[in-house]
Amino acid sequence: QVQLVESGGDLVQPGGSLRLSCAASGNIFSIRGMGWYRQAPGKQRDMVAHITQGGSTNYADSVKGRFTISRENAKNTVYLQMNSLKPEDTAVYYCNEYPPFAPWGQGTQVTVSS
Repeated sequence: QVQLVESGGDLVQPGGSLRLSCAASGNIFSIRGMGWYRQAPGKQRDMVAHITQGGSTNYADSVKGRFTISRENAKNTVYLQMNSLKPEDTAVYYCNEYPPFAPWGQGTQVTVSS
């Protein structure tokens, strides 16, 4: 089974940037795609971005042009670079396989507010 630990969330002003990290351990050889997801208060958890083992990426329309997902296979780590942050990006951010087969981690809180 895969274990996932997210980090990098913080309070940031609108227009600011953050970089989230996700470290994977366990049965990592089973991982194909990886994704970042987010859940705002009172809303469902949605996919933000995902990346294949070969590096192909896809993004939710709401973050296209602002967020970039990347992976460093040697470190079993996936990143989410978030630029031009907006208040509506406020949420708990989670990483998981894509599709999300692994148990969910604790997530990391991102708050965008002035």
